[in-house]
Amino acid sequence: MRLAVLVLGSGTILQAMFDAGLPVTVVLSDRPCAGLDMAEEHGVAAELVDRRAYGGFGGEFDRDAFTTSVAATLVAHQVDLVAMAGFGTVLTEAVHRAFPDRILNTHPALLPAFPGWHGVRDALAGGVDETGCTVHLATLEMDAGPILAQGRVPVLPGDTEESLHERIKVVERSLYPATVAWALAELEAGREIAPPESPGAPGAPGAPGAPTQSHGAHTKEHEEMRT
Repeated sequence: MRLAVLVLGSGTILQAMFDAGLPVTVVLSDRPCAGLDMAEEHGVAAELVDRRAYGGFGGEFDRDAFTTSVAATLVAHQVDLVAMAGFGTVLTEAVHRAFPDRILNTHPALLPAFPGWHGVRDALAGGVDETGCTVHLATLEMDAGPILAQGRVPVLPGDTEESLHERIKVVERSLYPATVAWALAELEAGREIAPPESPGAPGAPGAPGAPTQSHGAHTKEHEEMRT
């Protein structure tokens, strides 16, 4: 099986995937970043599809042409599964046509609660006792794809958006690689990636030993918003 990881920034999720022994074949970014350097250090193909060549970050950005180039690059590497890991650009239909139901994403809230760009901030504003992260199949509608796994994180007294987000990321760096491994195993077995009928089904996300968890630790990573 061949895994593509779409990255931005320092690549801490990518490092977690390497640490988990996942079959990362290609790492792709829309701008130069440490994640591409990490890929080269691990002997993995590093692909830069530079957003600046498609109009940059303003109103002239050609999102469809950019997405078509991303999809073509991934197809050329014959990948079986795509994992979004903080990738900096929202993609359009071409990549979903190339990899239908084979693109995973992670979101820092317990979807369907608090979708969108500010999931951590919105959870704090909502006064909830716990939040977390969700791994789901990516669709054209943001944060609306089928949920594959979730990890719960308590909201502590005095939490800020930053402190809460850091604890969520600790869970994410364990939950996401585990869910990607499960998805790859499903594909290798000839099955489609889909939420389990029962959360406790053996081998499915949410089952004993499968990727659903909670955590309360703290780290030093910051996430960049996609545009």
